[in-house]
Amino acid sequence: MAIRRLVVKPDLPEELEPLQRIGMNMWFNWNPDVSRLFQEVDPDQWEACGHNPIRMLADLSPERKNEILEDQGLLDWISEAEQGFDRYIGDAGVYSFNLERPIDYRIAYFSMEYGLGECLHLYSGGLGLLAGDHLKSASNLCLPLIGVGLLYQKGYFEQYLNIDGWQQESYPENDFYNLPLFPVLDATGGQASIQMDMAGQNVKVLLWRVQVGRIPLYLLDTNDPSNSEWARRITSALYSGDAEMRIQQEILLGIGGARALHLLGLWPFVYHLNEGHAAFAALERIRTTMTTYKVPFEVAVEAVAASTVFTTHTPVPAGIDLFSPDLVDKYFRNYMTSLGMTVDDLLTLGRERPEDKTSPLSMAVLALRLSRGVNAVSELHSRVSKKMWASLWPQLGEDDIPIGYVTNGVHIPSYLSKEMADLFQRYLGEGWVEDPDNKRIWPRVYNIPHDELWRVHETRRERLVDFSRRQLAAQTKSGRGSVLDMSRTRDVLSSEALTIGFARRFAPYKRAGLIFSDPDRLLRIVSDKRRPVQLIFAGKAHPRDNEGKEIIRQIVHQTRTEGFRRKIVFLEDYDINIARYLVQGSDVWLNTPRRPNEACGTSGMKAAANGALNLSILDGWWAEGWNGSNGWAIGSGEEYNDPAYQDKVEAGMIYDLLEREVVPTFFDRGPDGLPHRWIEMMKNSIATICERFSSHRMIEEYMEGYYVQAALAHQILGENRQARARTLSDWKKRIRALWSQVRIQDIAEARSERLSLGEQLLVTASIRLGGLEPQEVMVDLCHGRITTSSDKMINRRITSMICAEKLSDQVYRFEGRIPCDETGIYGYTIRILPFHPYLFNPLSMNLVVWA
Repeated sequence: MAIRRLVVKPDLPEELEPLQRIGMNMWFNWNPDVSRLFQEVDPDQWEACGHNPIRMLADLSPERKNEILEDQGLLDWISEAEQGFDRYIGDAGVYSFNLERPIDYRIAYFSMEYGLGECLHLYSGGLGLLAGDHLKSASNLCLPLIGVGLLYQKGYFEQYLNIDGWQQESYPENDFYNLPLFPVLDATGGQASIQMDMAGQNVKVLLWRVQVGRIPLYLLDTNDPSNSEWARRITSALYSGDAEMRIQQEILLGIGGARALHLLGLWPFVYHLNEGHAAFAALERIRTTMTTYKVPFEVAVEAVAASTVFTTHTPVPAGIDLFSPDLVDKYFRNYMTSLGMTVDDLLTLGRERPEDKTSPLSMAVLALRLSRGVNAVSELHSRVSKKMWASLWPQLGEDDIPIGYVTNGVHIPSYLSKEMADLFQRYLGEGWVEDPDNKRIWPRVYNIPHDELWRVHETRRERLVDFSRRQLAAQTKSGRGSVLDMSRTRDVLSSEALTIGFARRFAPYKRAGLIFSDPDRLLRIVSDKRRPVQLIFAGKAHPRDNEGKEIIRQIVHQTRTEGFRRKIVFLEDYDINIARYLVQGSDVWLNTPRRPNEACGTSGMKAAANGALNLSILDGWWAEGWNGSNGWAIGSGEEYNDPAYQDKVEAGMIYDLLEREVVPTFFDRGPDGLPHRWIEMMKNSIATICERFSSHRMIEEYMEGYYVQAALAHQILGENRQARARTLSDWKKRIRALWSQVRIQDIAEARSERLSLGEQLLVTASIRLGGLEPQEVMVDLCHGRITTSSDKMINRRITSMICAEKLSDQVYRFEGRIPCDETGIYGYTIRILPFHPYLFNPLSMNLVVWA
């Protein structure tokens, strides 16, 4: 039976049409006044449609439309919102790149998921929320950025629990035509599309666009009736299916995403790969460079890798996507043949150990080898990543492995309560929204009167408790509880109790159940009638993670025991909306990962912006954020070989902190009934965390440390049809052939037995360069204080040495000075790296000579 399709648009009065315009841009989602406006239009429908303005407007009854038309206050509110929206979009501005000679370029940001709002089910957790925050801050900063991703028919799963507390998954379909989503149109007015070859079969890929403030996000969709059933399923759901579906999705994201940009006439200078899922985008750029400029693979690699940024989020090998040689051969045989290459060439690029011909292709390794700008997402994660990938740079010491870091941040307006935002506006000024990483703004939080800050926080706790009761009632009403259970939902939790939130992905390493290690001790803590404590849990386990599901089941069973029933709850189907209530209303944000497995984590940043205090293992961002007065650290950054012993020790630490510090501080009230010590800690937390851990700061660090350099590399290497990329490729071949001739013959230093603070130590070295010229190497003094028990340098610093004279054929004298600006035992050594003006990261060649 043939079914003809048509699109029916909502019939809105002219006065309400601005709501449609605003609702088609995710800008509404991070503007509390506008979100409240949509809620006011129809409160019941707003909740029923999952905060989707387009669906809500489509379902407005004629009676409600007439009521709105007669409500002048509401019409004025709509007009104000439209004016604010037009001002924002119209003030596109230009981001200042701080360059003497500005370059006009775009950045393409590739991510498998995006967390932009609860109505768009394109995310599973932290990676997607980070990507969404990246786009939002790029919009606020007027960055020339374009997002690329996939449009999932079902998105990530919705969670519900069976009577035993075991997680179940459902996959309701998205209605694309009732979402803040535009079909991209071609010149004929039809929907734009590209054609993809998937294992010899043609797949039609439709293009869509989500507008994120000023930033376009292009999404690819294979659910077209002209495709085969298996092809339509490629974009059916996020992180579902087997390895074959994963490679299909990642080909679509990387290769399809790059081709979609070209179809639209967009040729970004910089590609940013958010995790290894998008590594095939670099491969497609190489193919395009080879075919467009008729250059060999090694030349194209130089041009592409220099302008590609890769962000790794995974601190453990188990989190890396791996594809078997057979699967790679199935999907890339024709692709590689078209380049005059073989599948083995691709596998060599993506294998951690290329000599092992049976090992799989690693998407992370492929991304690492095709990117010159590589970063982890916290300082600790950078150290972990360097250890994890040391085998790719066998000639380099761990400190020199070229993996930097940009610690993640959050888009604060997206998670801040309306009440707290009003407080910030009143005492911090408007700058906290537009310039949240300004160090002069956040100390003003100390000007907020204690009673005002506490009143706002208590209001949000009350709303969290009320919301949790409604959620529990809905969970019970859905058929998985008894009538008795329904009546009990009205008396769970208390708006006066110290409320601890724990909400995140239920991966085993996050140890959600750690606080239940000693149930009797926990029961004593939560049962104190003078100082009541309660916990609210939420989170999903991956559909194939049975260990994570078991943790959920055990927690749910604990919530049903008589002692915990009113004190501990689990909220089903964790999403952005539930997250907002939790971070806005919790007093304490609990985080218990097994260090160092948390790459960064961002939920604690969102909670801190709302006044919650973090109680966390010193892992990820908290290892940088904790200062002793803005929350609590569980332990001192220890790492253990015995997980069972670690759990026992750290669970005990949690109980100790709750009993001796957290609970007493919260309930230590002054004559005015306020917990002044607690409020001071809240202010310390807001002041120190909001400025350092905003996504604005994160974006600016990407700009200064990665994007500008990558854009310059693209411009310089690509000039005159990749002439400089050819030059660089030829130079690298020559350097590799001659590098074995380079060595340090001797080192001399001019010094007395002891040096005084402030003096400089002159160091000279005779260096044999073989067939190289002095300008082709970089000679560095690596120096710093050393520990008494080893020769390991503390806070190693680098000082360049200059070529002072030619001593003989192929031998040169280099000299440099070490500033002695610290007392103690000092050490130094010398290293030699290759240097070329077009080589933007000398360490990437994996060539080094040490003294």
